[in-house]
Amino acid sequence: MTGSLAQIVKSGLLALLGLLLVSCASPNSAQEAPEVQAMSDKRIALTFDDTPRHPGAFFDHDERTERLVKQLRDAGVAQAAFFLNPAKIAERPGAEKRIAAYVAAGHVIANHTADHPRLSQTETSEYIAEIDRAGAWLKDRPGYRAWFRYPYLDEGRDDVAKRDAVRAALKTRGLLNASPTVDASDWFTDNELNRAKRSGKPFDLAAAGRIFVESHVEAAEFYERLARETYGRPIAHNMLLHETDLSAMFIGDLVAALEAKGWTIITADEAFADPAFLTAPDVPSAQGTLVELAAWHKGIESQRWYPGNDTAKLGERFNREALGKDELQQEPAQ
Repeated sequence: MTGSLAQIVKSGLLALLGLLLVSCASPNSAQEAPEVQAMSDKRIALTFDDTPRHPGAFFDHDERTERLVKQLRDAGVAQAAFFLNPAKIAERPGAEKRIAAYVAAGHVIANHTADHPRLSQTETSEYIAEIDRAGAWLKDRPGYRAWFRYPYLDEGRDDVAKRDAVRAALKTRGLLNASPTVDASDWFTDNELNRAKRSGKPFDLAAAGRIFVESHVEAAEFYERLARETYGRPIAHNMLLHETDLSAMFIGDLVAALEAKGWTIITADEAFADPAFLTAPDVPSAQGTLVELAAWHKGIESQRWYPGNDTAKLGERFNREALGKDELQQEPAQ
């Protein structure tokens, strides 16, 4: 048999084998393909606000950083983003070293104002000065990204002039509004857990971790659906978290749970390269995630705010599952 004839025979056999494999495939294969494709579009980065954060009740600052770095590494998270309040560094000894440890591990840092003020309660010029103070500390540091995140996600609320003035200031300074797209109020669960620890009363740590993980996965699913309805396509998401003891204990579990739901953990660089972050929704009261504001701007009337962010209900769940009681006693947000 000549070489060319042998090749023809071989090609024919391969084609026949392919047809046989197709005929033996599951009758549901065609229906399953779109779902698999949709799942691959679920991309999310992790971001941590308020670095360096106040002390928790479980770890000292160094141990919290070490645990976060290890959990992120073990979970395969190549790059998370830490949004910094540089004015807090002097209050928390060793903070600069811990920030450097995040960067050395491959993560990036960005601007969250110097001292974490609310825009709606701060004079515009003072707020812009806060951005500049943080920017002066961050400039030229390893791992720095020209991103900004509003503390409390407060973009001026119903003060349109203030909102637009700060937006213009960000543009002049080349800062991207790196708004989160997924939020599940992890700060609240962390506050409740730390208060329980300090009280010396019994609590179920595993239950607290379960609340943290389940609420954030549920929020990711909620905002993913809302984003598709708003933008008409899947977007690259980023999750709002905080540099907390709770994150240091359970971030690995959260990553695993997200991946089990079909999410791919991406870098912050990939997330904030999505064109959705170049938009500036015009809404009556500017406070919330990017997806919430964009949906409001578009006139979507369905639920735009993740129900799990109702801290009264979240507190009830924490008391019931982690403390085994019904009373709700909350501390103010920190």
